[in-house]
Amino acid sequence: MPQHDKTQADPCHYVEAGAIPADLVGYIEAEILPRYDHFDKAHRRDHADMVISQSLQLASQLNLRPDLAYTIAAYHDTGLCQGRERHHEVSAQIIQADARLRRWFTDDEITLIAQAAEDHRASSGHQPRSIYGRVVAEADRFIDPHTIIRRTIQYGIEHYPHLSPEEHYRRMLDHLHEKYGPGGYLHLWFPDSPNARRLEQLRQMMLNEELLRQLFDQFFARENKVE
Repeated sequence: MPQHDKTQADPCHYVEAGAIPADLVGYIEAEILPRYDHFDKAHRRDHADMVISQSLQLASQLNLRPDLAYTIAAYHDTGLCQGRERHHEVSAQIIQADARLRRWFTDDEITLIAQAAEDHRASSGHQPRSIYGRVVAEADRFIDPHTIIRRTIQYGIEHYPHLSPEEHYRRMLDHLHEKYGPGGYLHLWFPDSPNARRLEQLRQMMLNEELLRQLFDQFFARENKVE
């Protein structure tokens, strides 16, 4: 896929162009994105901002509506307020229940937004029902090997604090192979995307256990503030 100017990944760029209503961005910035501040470290505001940016880039490449892509990305993990297991379903429920969204979208569009958010989860086991679902699913899978390792460690420390460092390391390896390995459950919807190339880089890194151990020790020490 061609690279786009980074300004196209900024909602303000689309507000200025009239493609996303300024009051919609204002509402989401004030009422929706702050919810991520209360989630685990792997799903904080920086994650939401990344998914928004990636979604807007893909929407630009595919000539999709940026207001839909932006809203889906902003809401996609809001269901984490009720835990991780059903968070994709809860996110869809939050969207359907948000009466304020009817100021900017029709009922059919809100259904599309909710379905796309529900379909984003990598382990959902079914194909997203719309191109917008595939966009947010791909954006949520932004593959950067160091970021993936760091977020995996962050999630493990927060949710499994009783594990020893060695157990955290084994958990990280299991997660990487279960999700990102050749037979893993991760599915990319755009085979020519930068994600596909970065996934191959990650798989090559996963073959080098010495390097993985070094990265784990580095990030684990940093997350635990071990000098």
